[in-house]
Amino acid sequence: MTEKLVIIGAGMASGRLIEHLVAAEPDAYDITLFNAEPRGNYNRIMLSPVLAGDQTYEDIVTHDDDFYASHNVTCRFGERVTAIDLATKTVTGSDGLPLAYDKLVFGTGSDPFMIPLPGHDLDGVIAYRDLEDTQRMMELQPRQKVVVIGGGLLGLEAAAGMAARGVEVTVVHIMGHLMERQLDEAAGYLLKKSLEEKGVTVLTSANSQKIVGSNGKVAGLILEDGTELPCDLLVMAVGIRPSVALAKEAGLAVGRGIHVDDQMQTSIKDVFAVGECVEHNGALFGLVAPLYDQAKVLAKTLLGEEAAFKQKPLSTKLKVTGCDLFSAGDFAEGEGREDIVYRDPARGVYKRLVLENDKLIGAVFYGDTADSNWFFGLIQSGEDVSGMRDTLIFGPAYQGGTPSDPLSAVAALPLDAEICGCNGVCKGTIVKAIEGGATDLGAIKATTKASASCGTCTGLVEQVLGATLGDDYATPAAQPICGCCDLTHEDVRRLIKSKELKSQPAVWQELGWKTSNGCHVCRPAVNFYLLADWPTEYQDDPQSRFVNERKHANIQKDGTFSVVPRMWGGITNPIELRAIADAADKYNVPTVKVTGGQRIDLLGVKGADLPHIWADLNKAGLVSGHAYSKGLRTVKTCVGTDHCRFGTQDSTGLGIKLEQILWGSWTPHKVKLAVSGCPRNCAEATCKDIGIICVDSGYQVGVAGAAGMDVKETERLADVSTEQEVIDLTVAFIQLYRENAKYLDRAYKWVAKVGLDWVRERVVHDLAERARLIEAFELSQSVYRKDPWAEQATEKAKNFAPLADLTLEAAE
Repeated sequence: MTEKLVIIGAGMASGRLIEHLVAAEPDAYDITLFNAEPRGNYNRIMLSPVLAGDQTYEDIVTHDDDFYASHNVTCRFGERVTAIDLATKTVTGSDGLPLAYDKLVFGTGSDPFMIPLPGHDLDGVIAYRDLEDTQRMMELQPRQKVVVIGGGLLGLEAAAGMAARGVEVTVVHIMGHLMERQLDEAAGYLLKKSLEEKGVTVLTSANSQKIVGSNGKVAGLILEDGTELPCDLLVMAVGIRPSVALAKEAGLAVGRGIHVDDQMQTSIKDVFAVGECVEHNGALFGLVAPLYDQAKVLAKTLLGEEAAFKQKPLSTKLKVTGCDLFSAGDFAEGEGREDIVYRDPARGVYKRLVLENDKLIGAVFYGDTADSNWFFGLIQSGEDVSGMRDTLIFGPAYQGGTPSDPLSAVAALPLDAEICGCNGVCKGTIVKAIEGGATDLGAIKATTKASASCGTCTGLVEQVLGATLGDDYATPAAQPICGCCDLTHEDVRRLIKSKELKSQPAVWQELGWKTSNGCHVCRPAVNFYLLADWPTEYQDDPQSRFVNERKHANIQKDGTFSVVPRMWGGITNPIELRAIADAADKYNVPTVKVTGGQRIDLLGVKGADLPHIWADLNKAGLVSGHAYSKGLRTVKTCVGTDHCRFGTQDSTGLGIKLEQILWGSWTPHKVKLAVSGCPRNCAEATCKDIGIICVDSGYQVGVAGAAGMDVKETERLADVSTEQEVIDLTVAFIQLYRENAKYLDRAYKWVAKVGLDWVRERVVHDLAERARLIEAFELSQSVYRKDPWAEQATEKAKNFAPLADLTLEAAE
């Protein structure tokens, strides 16, 4: 007869427990799952991306309704367990009816600790623990004020997420530096500096005294020194405590958490506990890796197999506000200990190793955590590192005195080296999965769960794939441009230049193309490469462009088009607005939308109306916004010094100048640019291909950001003091990108391949090369820049000619 298993709490640990049980013996238990939240298991560590707007709740659900239904799990969500009778082996839920069990599991997790300050019970004082807390923060509007008490991981993630939404955030931390449990003082300083650059105010060594309110709602926080911080919401993120009230009331042995042995058994037979609610040999657990280990052990215990939970040295590998952090072991100062420190202020990289008796006992990294797994392995193994003392700080690739192939370093890792900390996946598990047929990242995620949680180990997983499969592992960069030839994009670019090929027929003939005139994949790329390399000698071929670029509008899923007039720097006037309104009326445009780039989009325009609507908008002085192009899209600006009390420079004026210089340039992929008038970054400049932040001393120029399918913060190219320097660096960067990048690679992908140092050397330091790049860009603009909406009707007709061999461009 199938035994009855009741689980209290649908958190990440109990969710993993159910996975192990149904995978091993799906009919072993009749499972009932209680959860006080009105939902099942979701990835709590990904609530921060939800808060920041990078993901949705649906994206972080780990077990949906179909999962529970397919495994016959009875779900009692939104229902608390109110009583447990250990004698009769029953639990009672909110419905008042007892439910019998054979085995009972506590997965009650933890509760956020709320400092009992005067006023802590006011409306608007919340924790940061679950989806409801996240939604409360997401309801805030730009310019509203929030105080976050707590400079640990959760507090900083909350602050960063709200700041990304334009909320004015102040972090109050009682200790001398942020994340003091994970970071030393130097790394904490760098993190504080990074947060402040993003517009978050950080107060350390600050002690909260009381919370004040008005009409029952929070209004501010008063510090011990008398400072008053007004706020519309106050978030306490000062730690968690195991949720043990129910277990204690039932009669289980409880200390700080529910006492469990190595098999996750509590003090009562047939009653078990797993996750943040447990206490094992005096230790509590807040990181996900040991929770998953506990779930695996408990699953085996419930299935009658031998297993034991063993505490392991823990590492913390985190990503806070776009900054990579890693810490492991003991990094406190002490007699007989030696520090090895590496600092690169320009890149924002800090590394510190702590050695004792020729062994690595602690490590703290900020900004570059690529080799953290290798260092963690040294801490765990306790091996003698004296032989590599001089090169230890540089990581595994440098052992032996000189850099080696990174894949060699990965290949040298032992099979028990941990690759994915979240899910406790070692190299051996991944290698076994590869040998079983999992030959790409997606398959590895599906079979092992490595890289399936926070994603910080993705690069390392790909290196394991490369080291294991060798030549059989084909990276995207090694693939040919298309089936017409065996050459990569990089090969084609190099040969067009070296052989001085200046026409498409020359490329087909000289480079051994298998077809007489290319295909829909290679022709747009070759057309761009020829256009970029030989602007005065090559004639642009409209028929080698995607449909959007041929029709100068974005095709929609119903076959209509969207038309986006350019508004310089997001600035418009009544004449332009009237022209847009008249065009929308005249051509029955069903949808008029303000875009994320501060423009107005006319959606649903019929193809036959495009030449006419272009002509009408041209009459009002409006030119194409190139929203369809592989070129400059928009330049987003804030109001800057003209209107904003925080503005430090004329961000609007600079944005307009940049847009008027750059518009109409063809690039390997779309280019988005923004100028923010102060570090509060209202124009979101730090997630654009090029982003300028205005500061009191001048301008911070960043490049290689993204906010699409990949989210990436810009990297600092240079700090300059004048507008002209900003313009020169921007133009030079765009031209270097045009001359060297693979077609359809965004700027951030190209910079990742060539390295920011390579870019900086040519754009910032080599003044002669910068001048050459600017001259080349201006030459190309003089030849190719024109408003396509103002072309003659006959030329437009040519661009509208149907092409059977060119596919429609995918929506971006």
